[in-house]
Order: sequence, then C-alpha cells, then structure tokens
Amino acid sequence: MRFLSTILLLAIIPLPAAETYDIVITGATPAGIAAAVRSARRGHTVLLTDHRPGPGGMLSNGLLQWDALSPARRSPIYDEFLDRTHAFYAEKYGADSPEQSLAKLVPGRYPIASVEPHVFEKICGEMLSAEKNITTVYKVHVSSASISGRAITTITLAPHEGAGSSREVSAKIFIDATYEGDLAAAAKVPYRVGREARDEFDEPHAGKVFTKIKGGKFPKVAVEGKLAIFPYYAAMDGIDPQSPHTADGAIQAYNYRPTLTRNPEHRIPFTAPPEGYDRKQYLNFERRYFGAGDRGSINGLSSFNAPILPGENHAYPEADWETRNKILARHKNFALGLIWFLQNDETIPENKRTENKQWGLSKLDWPDNGHLPYDMYVREARRISGRTTYTEHDNSLAKGLDRSPVSSDSIAITDWYMDSHSCTLDSSPGYPYDGKLILTEESRPGMIPYRTLLPENLDNLLVPVCLSATHVAWGAVRLEPVWTQTGEAAGFAASLALEKQTTPGELDPALLIRALAEERLMLAFFNDIDMENPAPWVPAVQWAATKGYFSDYDARPEGDLFASVAKAWTETFAALTSDSLDANARAVALHATDRSDTTPVTAASFAAMLEEASKTEVTPHPVAAALKTLAFPPEKTISRANACLLMFTATKE
Repeated sequence: MRFLSTILLLAIIPLPAAETYDIVITGATPAGIAAAVRSARRGHTVLLTDHRPGPGGMLSNGLLQWDALSPARRSPIYDEFLDRTHAFYAEKYGADSPEQSLAKLVPGRYPIASVEPHVFEKICGEMLSAEKNITTVYKVHVSSASISGRAITTITLAPHEGAGSSREVSAKIFIDATYEGDLAAAAKVPYRVGREARDEFDEPHAGKVFTKIKGGKFPKVAVEGKLAIFPYYAAMDGIDPQSPHTADGAIQAYNYRPTLTRNPEHRIPFTAPPEGYDRKQYLNFERRYFGAGDRGSINGLSSFNAPILPGENHAYPEADWETRNKILARHKNFALGLIWFLQNDETIPENKRTENKQWGLSKLDWPDNGHLPYDMYVREARRISGRTTYTEHDNSLAKGLDRSPVSSDSIAITDWYMDSHSCTLDSSPGYPYDGKLILTEESRPGMIPYRTLLPENLDNLLVPVCLSATHVAWGAVRLEPVWTQTGEAAGFAASLALEKQTTPGELDPALLIRALAEERLMLAFFNDIDMENPAPWVPAVQWAATKGYFSDYDARPEGDLFASVAKAWTETFAALTSDSLDANARAVALHATDRSDTTPVTAASFAAMLEEASKTEVTPHPVAAALKTLAFPPEKTISRANACLLMFTATKE
C-alpha cells in the first residue's frame, strides 16, 4: 500500500521546529487534497497532514465509489481525480475492459464511477508529490491551536500512534478538511453535534423522528426526465405523527467497510471469527447481507456496507483519540463478526452459507494492516456554526421558484438527496426507524454558500467538510464529490485571500464567486449545462445563476432572450451594480414574468437597456465596451447565453 518513498519518509521524519507555510490543511481527504493542490498550483506553500498513514480519506478506506446522482463535472480537481482513475484502469486493463468502464464517469448509472482503495491512494499520492509547494505529513493529529484575536496563529501536531514529539506549525491561513472537524474544535469554533429540533429552523424532518421507507424510483421529476439526476431506489413512506421532533445529540450510524472479493486470485478466506465473537448479536440484526455482490463493483470487489451500529457512535465526534479508537475497534469487530455469522451460522441456509463463503478480503488493499481499512465511515461528526447555516429549505424547492433557493455566494452544488442512516435503535408502532431519512422526493440540487465554510469567530480558517449545516441538510452535503468541490473552493479562497493580502473571512465574496466561475467550478446545477463545453458563456451562466438570473434548472443557453426576461434581467443587473442585490428575490421576480412573451431582443437593444439601468460616468459605458469586445452583431437577436456573457464581461473589474 505504501507506494511512494517520499510518503514513507514524511510519515517517519518529524517536522523541523517552527515550520511556517502559507496554508496549513488538516485532513488528507479528497477535500483536503483538492484544497492543497489548488493552492499549490497558485504558487502558495502548503502543509497537508492526516492521522492516517496515507491520503485519500474514505475513498482509500473502503468506500469504493463516488456517490453522486448527477454525472456532471463540477470542479477541475474533482474532474482530475476521475480522469486519472479512468486513465489508470484504461492503461492497466485496456480501453474496453470492465474495469475501465466502471472507473469512467458515465451518465445514467449509479455509482457514477468506481475505484479500488489502493488505486485511489496511489493517484492521490502522485497528485500531491507532483506539487513542489506541498509538504505532506501523516500519522499526526491536531492537539491544540493558538489564537490571537480572530486568527489562528499556530497549531500543535501530535504523533497519532507510538512515540514521537509534538511540533508547532504556523500559517497565514488554515483549512480543516477532516471528517471530524478537529482543528475547528481546537480553535474554539462553535459547532453542533446531533439533531436540531424542528422549530429551530422550521425543518419538517428535524429532530427525533420515527419513519418508514418504501422502494421505487424517486424523485418523479427525475424518472420523467425533467431533472437530470439519477433516480434513487427508495423514498420516505411516512413519518409517525407522534414523533417528538426534539433536539438531541444523536447522529447517524457509522460503519466499518472491509473490501471484499470473490476473485480466487485475490481472495483471503475468513478462517476464524474475530476475538470475542458473540453470535447472539446477529440473530435479529436487520442488515444480514453482503450487499450488491458484483453489481457495479470494480475488479470484482464489493464494499461491505451492511454492518451499522446506531447509537454506538454518539460519543465519537467529541471524543479523544483513545476513545475513538475503541469505538472504531467495536465497529470493526462487529463487521468481521457479521461476515463470520453469514458464512458459518447454522441459522443461515446451507446453500446461502456456501455462497457467502465465496467472499474474502482482498490481497490488493492494506497489506500492512491485515488487508483491512485504517478507518471507518464517519458519516457525521461536528458541524461548525458558520456565518450562515445550510438547512433543509436550502436543499428543497423554494417558494416561488422551480429550483432550490438561490445563494449569491454559492461555491458548490449538492445533487444527492437529504438522507440519514438510523440514529438510534428506537422505533414506534408501524415506524421501525428513528432518524432514517431518504428524502428523494423532497430534495432538489442546492447551492452551498461560501459563508457555511466560515466560522463565526475566526477569519483565517476555512472548514469545507464539517461546514455549517443542520443534521437534515447534512445528508445532501456529506458526499465526497460535494466535499471535493467545497475543498477546491476553499483552496481558491485561501489563495485569493493571500493574493489580496486579506483573510478568507474578510475576502469580498463577489471576487471569489467570479474567480470560481472563471475556473469552471459549478456554482449552480442545470439540466442543460455541460461544464466541459469550452464556450466562454459557460462561466458567465454559472456566475449569473448566483445573481438570480434563473428561476429553474433549465438555462436554455441557446434560446433567444425574450423581452420579458430581458426586462427582469435588466432590473437584476441594476441591483447588482448598485450593491442592493437580493439574488433569491430577483429569481422569484423573474419566475413571475410573463411566460407567454416570445418577443426576441437584439444585442443592441439589450445593451441599451443595461446601460440605461446602470448609468455611470465611465466612458465608454462598460456594457458598450463589452459589446464591442465580444463582437456580437448588434441588430441580431441575442441568445440567453450571450446575454449572460455580456453582463459578465461588463462587470469585470
């Protein structure tokens, strides 16, 4: 598994005293790697640390797949992860091999792309070692942080296991990309753990809630082809009306996910139960299955997702590492015990036992750890109290719109539905689950505000993983594709802040959003926008989406700009240039315009409308200058895409 000598050396050699970097990032998760690579490529020195022995987070620890319902490319580093993975399998197994096909991003398929843990760690290591500005140090964790005013000045890194000395490192900007939010906690950032009460944010599914689930394909708009996401195979089938909806400290269940294979060439059979095995705990366990088998697996592997222990992880987020390791050991032991039970217990039919015994551990992954993952799936831990909170409403249809609410400082999108595994083993008559949510019908792709990454009390810390969200909304955030994009956005924000000689908390978000659009990060989900399209209007449409220029998920970029829409867009442009913009209100106003109006508008007439609405003493007017630069034929009808590009160009400083 350890494939790069530099990684081995960095894991063993302690940091020199008083090391200083431009940016320090804790957590070599995909989010942390995206932040590190993006910052380094902009010329900034970066220290990236992790408590594990290598990079990759859960994708190097048994997840096996990118969980997304939209196959769209969403940010350059995310795309690079996928492209490198696809290239690896194409080269090793052939361009037409099953492995190459499963590694490739494919529309209309779930999972959208797969990868073996050791392959993803290799790819992450190569990406990091290629950047001369990145220093990586593994097997360390944050033990403390020093604060001056509204800034972290230094953090202390302690050896995660075994002997060694703690070291202090300093930086201008810090990024917490851990799954646990440990740096934020060490820096005294306020945070949440557990479920909010329903009345705190008026969320219909918040608090302690008893549910039942049904099968099928959802949401209906996706099944009908009106929303370009993959329909999921389950949905809510009701909530117990007697549910208290009260707040508590419960979080959704974790699990330990060994990578299993039926390939005899790579399989290591299970020959003994784990220490302390007790068959009684599996006799009535609901999730007694190996999973999807070879469906959607890569190189014959399957991720063992069945063993969950609701309630037994509640102490984990705020626990010290000694306690966390005990919780991890319990989950690991339970998972291995379940495998043994399914393969050997007399209550399992003999033919099923024979079938189950075909599964074993993979020789290809974690040879230095008994072929078992280093970590378990930490689905939910701390969530910081940020400068805004992402709620259930932000991931649902907004009033007056055919999309979720518009965020003027959106830095990433959600495409997964709001979900949660069970939080406890409690139930009520007819409702077998406490806290299990599969809100496929209720959810819609959302826009994640930059402010959710910014703590209330600090200006030089960004938190792209344990960002500010409620428990319910967290279900749509907690996916690696989302975190990879928020991580890359955090890297951009840190770099831009350094270049502007400010902090992420004081950075003008308008500058950041524009920069992200120009770099082709997806800021808003659309059914009909391909981020790979090289056309110059693609960034302009993404930017415009954050300003309220669209009220649904159809951009219709090649369509003509009609007069009623032009009028609404002109009013939005005027609000934008006068710093009085309420992006969501502008989208609602647009949605209320006359949909029957099909009068096309020329480039010259639209430019004149914009000039009149945004009078300035600058000569020539920025709109006129933009029209000349873009060379749109003045008397020809302007498309919606080119109208966005005109406004985007005119507002460039």
